[in-house]
Amino acid sequence: MKLSLFTYILGLERSELVMGWQGDENANKKRESQFIEELSESQLSALEYVTNYARIRKSEAVQAIHEILQMSNVDREEFEDAVAKIKSHHFHPDRLDPAKKSVAVALLEQGVYKSQFETLLSNGSVSAYPGGQRDLWEERLFGGAYQQEGTSNSERPKYGALDLMRHPDGPAPRFGSCYFLLSPEVSYRSTYTYLDSHQNPVQKGTYAEFDDMMAALLEEIFLRDSALGKKNLRPQKLVDHFRVHLTMPFSDLSRSEAKRNLNHYIEAQVHGNIRLKEDVEILVADPSFKGTPTGRILERICLQYSIQLYWHMGFAMWVDEVPSDFRGPTMPSLAERIAHHSYIDANMIGSAAMHLKHDPAAWRDRGTDKEVLQELKLLWHVLVRYGKPLRNFKL
Repeated sequence: MKLSLFTYILGLERSELVMGWQGDENANKKRESQFIEELSESQLSALEYVTNYARIRKSEAVQAIHEILQMSNVDREEFEDAVAKIKSHHFHPDRLDPAKKSVAVALLEQGVYKSQFETLLSNGSVSAYPGGQRDLWEERLFGGAYQQEGTSNSERPKYGALDLMRHPDGPAPRFGSCYFLLSPEVSYRSTYTYLDSHQNPVQKGTYAEFDDMMAALLEEIFLRDSALGKKNLRPQKLVDHFRVHLTMPFSDLSRSEAKRNLNHYIEAQVHGNIRLKEDVEILVADPSFKGTPTGRILERICLQYSIQLYWHMGFAMWVDEVPSDFRGPTMPSLAERIAHHSYIDANMIGSAAMHLKHDPAAWRDRGTDKEVLQELKLLWHVLVRYGKPLRNFKL
């Protein structure tokens, strides 16, 4: 499969994972063993814990898959072929770390995608420290693997989402305006949860034990006719999508329609290093960064680390159209404050976040640094939900 990382460039913060199970079982096992050899004891323990958990639930998951396929009149061989074709971190590239270095600059200089425990950046919960909420979530999710004595912050997992539906704005755009698509091999050292891990979902899995993920996905489609941001979806339609669209080459996304999938995704946790040169195949970025210092850094990253660069349609919104009832009544006034030419886009939100970091006193009228940063994060959600393609706003 392909994974998409949640990336923090005002778009770079998480990553989507996408994998593929092509090839015979022995070859897959050999490749898997090669890719996990470099993992630390804590990382191996985390993978083993989730694999064993999913294995306990396997018979129940397999039974659910069988019943749904039967009731939906889906051929079992077609389903197995579809699963074999599954393959995707969202981030905001202009966000600043504690050293006031942007995500994009850090990626260019270091060539490594770091965990939230290292960057202290997040488009979700900013609680990546011992005893913080994210630390407690990871302790529960991975059986205390990362709480073992001697475990460093660099060993912590990096978060993304499975890019199963090929949404042009990514599988989980709430976490950033840009996203990386990772190589299929990263899947061997990834764990998964159906929906966000902070909710402690029942369904979990790994490359070796993925049935629980497929059972949860099929069940949601069977009951609700939708899943992962896709409406009017039935099991057969999902199988056809996997078999056809996941095998198609990546193409220009600038004219594609945004899917705005804020809440429904299969979260991926990548264990071990994410090296831009070896592990990242594609960067999909927001066009509001084109021609900006951040955009030029993104282009340098792709050139230096041999990554394909694509631009999606972008999100922009007139200030007078920002609602007060989606992410709170303060959204219109915040949009008015950061707007240029009466509209907002991802780059403008990122510029405001950078200004907050450099001159927090200028934002005191809106609250503490943490409160204002939260507001900016919520304004990004508004932009994803209601924004229009950026090309409609360029003067």
